[in-house]
Amino acid sequence: MSALDGRRACRVIYQSAMIVPASWRRSQIRCCPSLWFKMGGMCDRDNVIAGVQEGYDRWAEVYDRDGNPLQALEQPHFQRLIGPVRGLKILDLGCGTGRHSLWLASQGAIVTALDFSEGMLNEARRKPGAAKVRFMHFNLQAPLPFESGSFDRVVSGLVLEHIDDLAGFFGEAYRVLATGGFAVISAMHPAMMLRGTQAQFKDPGSGEVVRPGSLPHQLSDFIMSALDAGFSLEHFVEDAADAELATRFPRAEKYLGWPMLAIFRVAKEQPRAK
Repeated sequence: MSALDGRRACRVIYQSAMIVPASWRRSQIRCCPSLWFKMGGMCDRDNVIAGVQEGYDRWAEVYDRDGNPLQALEQPHFQRLIGPVRGLKILDLGCGTGRHSLWLASQGAIVTALDFSEGMLNEARRKPGAAKVRFMHFNLQAPLPFESGSFDRVVSGLVLEHIDDLAGFFGEAYRVLATGGFAVISAMHPAMMLRGTQAQFKDPGSGEVVRPGSLPHQLSDFIMSALDAGFSLEHFVEDAADAELATRFPRAEKYLGWPMLAIFRVAKEQPRAK
């Protein structure tokens, strides 16, 4: 897909996803400071980024018991899109408590997993099978510490809302991926911010609702950053909460029918013969 075709596709994708009237969207911007920044308001991105690490360190203790419906919505899509992984070298960007890394290792992959929250990494290292994963403390806002073409697959789950420089993120993912490989990337759907929702948890000690910090990207930002880095788009899925998910995860009930997840697969193709 060419960059021009990608931009046209992204306009269609984004317009179809934002399934509320424009007048309603404008009225809701005041409820979500992140979206207000996107539309020209004042928001300190540096402070947002600085709060992510501290927020996830605090979240780590309860992260795996938090009843997050977004993870449950994402998992089957992720496992279907990644396919067989035995013997493949896989890089997990923003691994958190090892949700994807440990599953990939259990399927026979050789996994390197990065996160800049020591709290999350400590939780991951305590889990069964953690010895099979190379966990590393690393800030994804920086260039990756690997040689070009080092990995067969790259994965990243529900991280993009915390990345300021999407061009840098996708550029580095493309660089470290071997030719012929692909990346599977998921994100909280930007439509969730129209509901005033972003990554958050309740501190079990204080009862405080903590928002580590999210940035106001759009679907077109994700896809165009990937295409501009050199990737080709192979698959794109948007998914919403349904009654079955809400039964298992009551927090999803208020989002029934609303886009919660975006997940896509992008490939680093073989160069075309001239």
